[in-house]
Amino acid sequence: MKRIEFIIIALFAISNITAQNNILARASKHLNNVPHPIACLHTEGTLPHQGIYDQSIIAERDFILMRDAALAWRLSGDRRYVEQVDTFLRAWTNVYMPSYNPIDETRFDAFIQAYMLTSNVLSLGTRKATQNFLRTLAMGYIKRSYAHLNAYGVKQWISNWQSHRVKIMTLSVAALKDSILMDKVHNLFLIQIANNVRTDGSVEDYEDRDALHYVVYDLEPLTLAAIAARSFGGNWLHEKAINGATLAKALDWLVPYAKGTKKHQDFVHTHAAFDKKRAAAGLPGYSGQWNPTNAGTLYWQAARLDPKYYTLAKKLLDAEPDWLPFL
Repeated sequence: MKRIEFIIIALFAISNITAQNNILARASKHLNNVPHPIACLHTEGTLPHQGIYDQSIIAERDFILMRDAALAWRLSGDRRYVEQVDTFLRAWTNVYMPSYNPIDETRFDAFIQAYMLTSNVLSLGTRKATQNFLRTLAMGYIKRSYAHLNAYGVKQWISNWQSHRVKIMTLSVAALKDSILMDKVHNLFLIQIANNVRTDGSVEDYEDRDALHYVVYDLEPLTLAAIAARSFGGNWLHEKAINGATLAKALDWLVPYAKGTKKHQDFVHTHAAFDKKRAAAGLPGYSGQWNPTNAGTLYWQAARLDPKYYTLAKKLLDAEPDWLPFL
């Protein structure tokens, strides 16, 4: 084996060990935390300190903590982490009522991943309660999506909103291992690609918001959905929609901006008044030149589906998100 190959393998091993140590350190730090479930999350369309925005952000931290605990269990075998996941899942499934607002509920991805990582070792009651919750979540989004198939004039049924619905549906159904529901979600994924991705690879959200920020926000959930679909033998990255568009085309359209060979001033001609409110409030990322590093997680996810994106992902973000290899 050549010297360069030894170096690459060694660097990968060091990175792996570092990531594992980081997960264990985070999980250990929060091992005694208690859950903070609330009946409804709401951050969409609001600024910090408005309504229940702050309360929702605090509550959503439970999902990351749960995923970290699940990962720590997979790495260490320490039952305390499984018991923590069990406690948090039970608390949330007892309290939360789905609103079917995908922007408010998009962070349930980490909640679902925590369940997927630990489902076989959870208590029977928690496992059943979580399965019932995920089925309710998935079916609610599926029914609403099919009911609005012809709502082409309503942006939230073809924009990033629907991409986040597709992610939540796909992860939930993958967790349930339900092939019949996955067929329904697969169809909705292809419909979203057809509605959202132009033949040149640009997306609806770029046209509407004039922001690469929203291109990333639109493609991240679709890419995560494609990762989840692999357990059913799907290759959603390159699958063509009725208009010939693919998720890969959309990712490739963004590549020159991510590489820095093209520049863009975000939100200059946005059609959304809320974008201007966030810029006026001084929230970062809602004005000025788009920073390519914001696409780091997106291209690490894409690299899980096609290794051709690895070099770009590595350039944007030195190491992949440490939870990603476990999906």
